[in-house]
Amino acid sequence: MSEEEPDDSDEHRRPATTSSSSAPPFSDQVLENVLETVLQFITSPRDRNACSLVCRLWNRTESLTRQHLVVGNLYSINPTRAVTRFPNIQSLSLKGRPRFADFGLVPPGWGAGFTAWGKALVGICAGSVKKLVLKRVTVSNSDLELIGRGLPSFGDLTLICCDGFGSPGLGAVVENCKQLRVLDLIDCDIEDDNSDDLALVDWISKFPRTHNCLESLSFECISYAVNLDALESLIVRSPNLCRLRVNSHITISQLCRLLLRAPQLTHLGTGMFCTPGNENEEMEAKDVEAVFGSMKDLIYLSGLREIKPELLPTIYPVCGQLTTLNLSYAVISAEQLKPVIRHCHNLQIFWTLDTIGDEGLKAVATTCRDLRELRVFPQDPSEESEGFVSDLGLIYISEGCRKLRSILYFCQLMTNAAVIAMSVNCPDLTVFRLCIMGRHRPDRSTGGPMDEGFGEIVKNCKKLRRLAVSGLLTDRAFGLFGKYGKTIRTLSVAFGGNSDLALKYVLEGCHNLQKLEIRDSPFSDAGLLAGIGHFYNMRFVWLNSCRLTARGCREVARRLPHMVVEVIEEPFMGIPGLDDDDPVEKLYMYRSLAGPRDDAPQFVKIL
Repeated sequence: MSEEEPDDSDEHRRPATTSSSSAPPFSDQVLENVLETVLQFITSPRDRNACSLVCRLWNRTESLTRQHLVVGNLYSINPTRAVTRFPNIQSLSLKGRPRFADFGLVPPGWGAGFTAWGKALVGICAGSVKKLVLKRVTVSNSDLELIGRGLPSFGDLTLICCDGFGSPGLGAVVENCKQLRVLDLIDCDIEDDNSDDLALVDWISKFPRTHNCLESLSFECISYAVNLDALESLIVRSPNLCRLRVNSHITISQLCRLLLRAPQLTHLGTGMFCTPGNENEEMEAKDVEAVFGSMKDLIYLSGLREIKPELLPTIYPVCGQLTTLNLSYAVISAEQLKPVIRHCHNLQIFWTLDTIGDEGLKAVATTCRDLRELRVFPQDPSEESEGFVSDLGLIYISEGCRKLRSILYFCQLMTNAAVIAMSVNCPDLTVFRLCIMGRHRPDRSTGGPMDEGFGEIVKNCKKLRRLAVSGLLTDRAFGLFGKYGKTIRTLSVAFGGNSDLALKYVLEGCHNLQKLEIRDSPFSDAGLLAGIGHFYNMRFVWLNSCRLTARGCREVARRLPHMVVEVIEEPFMGIPGLDDDDPVEKLYMYRSLAGPRDDAPQFVKIL
């Protein structure tokens, strides 16, 4: 169209934009309503965080519509501030102590109490909160009573590696939360485990006597016997129950009694999987097999404690439908595993002890072609242990399970060739954790460092987010991590590196690094100070048994005032004074909007 020719479409549009009778622009209220509707479909915390940064309207709307809040460190923000910003949350996931607490490296009494968070939830958003997931948090009986009495809509409690509570607190939750759907206690340290029977509260009996909405119940970590009759009655009254994990006080005959009441279970954690000596083993095995044969929906099986080999065939009827099999409590050999695993064609998640050996892993690789996650735990976790699995088992898995996404592998012997094979055959790995338990163990074939193998992992696995390394590693390996590990968010190092350059390579090269955990490595103040420009972008840094001094830690605290820098010693030693040249055994740094905490014990010095 030439410039002289009129644009009809333009003339038709022009009056609409210039006429005084044109419709006014959308009001903020209309825009906010539309935005609320859109944000309902955005569930990723990272995506919602990005939305909140667009403008004030988006920030306010995102705050009011956020239903699920995840806090990776309960000291990173003031509880009242957090729940005031998000007053309508329905669920809260909260983590407390650093992960190394699982290995006994965080002294008891370090902190991570839930009380302040509980009071904030009850005081500000009591009407909306329905779910709590707490990990490595100290939860008292009073906290649980506050949850039970103060959150009227509450119905979902999961405690993972928590401590501080006992049967009175559980009783308070069960009795007061009439809509309780989930009560899962996983690897918790229960306060009244050593109490006499008179001091225990029969919390199982406190569930509503009428029809209830219980969907999941897990108490594997409780070391005392629960009321079996009350548990059976509860199962009968819970038609929606689909997940049940019982403790080792439940014998196999008692388990069968319970399972006959709940054939609809999809997830089962068994107790003691052996026959009492006064019962007919052959008859018992037939009964158990018949019970498992009736469980048509079972897809998850764990427990099998103290299992007798002759009872393993009783689970054959469900093996073909299992997607998850957790044998990390069962001490079995390769020969005992093979008849079971050959039925598990649909398995996607498999946890086991290393007692199955390389031959057991070969059987897994042959059958479980769709495996996505593998964890191999040591029966003996000491550094001097012999171990049952090696590089051969890793090679078998890499060749047979090419859809693998996540692996945790404890061993004593490893080669670069095995790790390289894993990187080539399983390029979609997002989690690779190889724990060579002996200190500075080299490639068992060449005697050289493990640099090349780990380097190929970060180079070939483009989706890698979590990496744990050990064995004999030089600075060259860390240079490869910095060069290729652009997607790594969590890095755990044990006995690695030979100078501060290793730490410098990682901090400067791994741009997405959020969590850094290092133990027994030769990193000094110079390496720590090399990360000054990067620590603000990270969630936390943990260094244990390195070569740090109080001078270097103080310098980090001085230059990064919004990072909390904690020096941790053993409780019996305390820190009466901390001279600049004093060595620092444990350093924990984390980003916090709340500043230094006010509940630090005497053996923790906040710089």
